[in-house]
Amino acid sequence: MSREGAHLAALALSQVRSHGRARLAFDGRPVAITGPNGSGKTTLLEAVSYLSPGRGLRRAAAEEVARRGQGDGWKVVGTLVMPPDPGREVETFWAPGEARGVRIDGKAASQPDLARLLPVLWLVPAMDRLWTDAAEGRRRFLDRAALSFEPAHAEASLLYEKAMRERNRLLKEQSRDGRWFAALERQMAEAGARVARARAAALLRLHGAQAQAGGAFPAATLALTFPEEAPPEAEDAFAEALGRGRWRDMAAGRSLLGPHRADLDATWEAKGVPARDCSTGEQKALLVSLILANARALSEDGRPPLLLLDEVAAHLDPARREALFDEVAALGLQAFMTATEPALLAPLGGRAQHLGVREEGGASVVEPA
Repeated sequence: MSREGAHLAALALSQVRSHGRARLAFDGRPVAITGPNGSGKTTLLEAVSYLSPGRGLRRAAAEEVARRGQGDGWKVVGTLVMPPDPGREVETFWAPGEARGVRIDGKAASQPDLARLLPVLWLVPAMDRLWTDAAEGRRRFLDRAALSFEPAHAEASLLYEKAMRERNRLLKEQSRDGRWFAALERQMAEAGARVARARAAALLRLHGAQAQAGGAFPAATLALTFPEEAPPEAEDAFAEALGRGRWRDMAAGRSLLGPHRADLDATWEAKGVPARDCSTGEQKALLVSLILANARALSEDGRPPLLLLDEVAAHLDPARREALFDEVAALGLQAFMTATEPALLAPLGGRAQHLGVREEGGASVVEPA
């Protein structure tokens, strides 16, 4: 069975972690990947995640992705089918001593350019601690959602971070260059306002998409909070607030006002219980609910995402597992799912392509299951 919607049609890996060379073809159905721990299942999902901006689902440095013992770097090539447009070839690569590169249809591109192609969402075991770990992870989670709705969010975030790093450098140097401070604060305010607007819009979309879900997964009430004061929404007011706080920030050695200080609060809506106080299983259910809401909202926009779900089935009870599979099938998503036990993904049946991954001679081997 083939699919006519947007999807990843082919994936080629070269010297990526335990995979020497692999070429895989997909028809748009969900992809069920099974194999023992350490066989290289998650690496296939990681390779797909590099077709979007950022450091991938493992947040690894580029040099960490290269297969050990191989000195010529690594490469991932994906063929995206995006009707009615012809297929797009996306290549991302790294060589020792160089930054990670991107080419789209053979032409040099930037990572933010990737955001304008197919959105990529993921849920991995490391995210199970999202509600109890530091705020940075929750900001990153929200920013991935914002990026999926608004590709320009990547550029705005980079501009904000760059201006803030320069301002922090001046703060640490105890600089008295007011004109340079003012210029950087204006840049922070302009980019920061764009970041804040994209985040607020993403929260609204997630809230709306959750309301359309069935009862298998809980709805979450979401809100942005700040440890001290929230940055003003208007750019001029934000820049002025940064200027007023310059001496306080100089004492701290860093910028204390801005979207980089935000935190994402989530509450189990029906129970009124903060996510951080929920059980491990409840926290997982909330995460799945939000990822599905994100995917549902994108599908409504005509931009169904690639969905990467690493070992997610193992942490769901049978009823929620079935509900997850049914939701993925109903949305027409191409989801890549991994499990150590084939039985966990077997209920997908013919709705999915099934692959097995095993280790042979120190390298991963992928074959039909």
